[in-house]
Amino acid sequence: MAEKACVKRLQKEFRALCKEPVPNIVARPSPNNILEWYYVFEGSEGTPFAGGFYYGRITFPAEYPFKPPSIRMTTPNGRFMTDTKICLSMSDFHPESWNPMWSVSSILTGLLSFMMDKSPTTGSVSTTVEEKQRLAKASLAFNCKIPSFRKLFPEYVEKYNQQHAEQAQSRVSSVLAQDESSSLKSGTSDNNQQETLEKAEEGDRRNNRRQSIPTWMILLLFSVFGLVMCLPFLEH
Repeated sequence: MAEKACVKRLQKEFRALCKEPVPNIVARPSPNNILEWYYVFEGSEGTPFAGGFYYGRITFPAEYPFKPPSIRMTTPNGRFMTDTKICLSMSDFHPESWNPMWSVSSILTGLLSFMMDKSPTTGSVSTTVEEKQRLAKASLAFNCKIPSFRKLFPEYVEKYNQQHAEQAQSRVSSVLAQDESSSLKSGTSDNNQQETLEKAEEGDRRNNRRQSIPTWMILLLFSVFGLVMCLPFLEH
């Protein structure tokens, strides 16, 4: 059971976040438990996490803000282990360094900053840039399979559905373009074949006209020509 001061503090911080959101971060408490907060980081441009959406959880103790929370990340990301406590100066790994003046906003800002860093810590992993980029592309689809994510962040589910529809439309357009290109090539080939056939038929017609003169007519023409040539001799 959360203490009254803890509940009031977290409610106040949620109102502050709604009024002044932190760039690239969305955070909301569970509707059933004010001590369970969920967040989504949007990967910053110019980093290996660009285009990624990283879902995680912050669990506050009943004594907050006098004791620090635990922090986990659920989405595979290439920087932190999934569903494992992350060691930060703002987490329950270091209660001695916790400052009661820190808030949900400062915790999330610190976590996002540490995510962009390469310093090893408990709960971190080491991966290549290519692996982080691959995971970033797959992150939203991964998140949308999680019931709590779909319930708490419907705007991201809508975003995913829109992206999915656009990708499907793009694939359809690509297939149609290929079919059209194939049809055009086929049409050109058919035209060439038709032209060749027409030329062949015209040659056949010319040959047929040459061959259509009867043999007897040719003989008659030669006979007449020979008779005409012989007339002068007959007159003498």
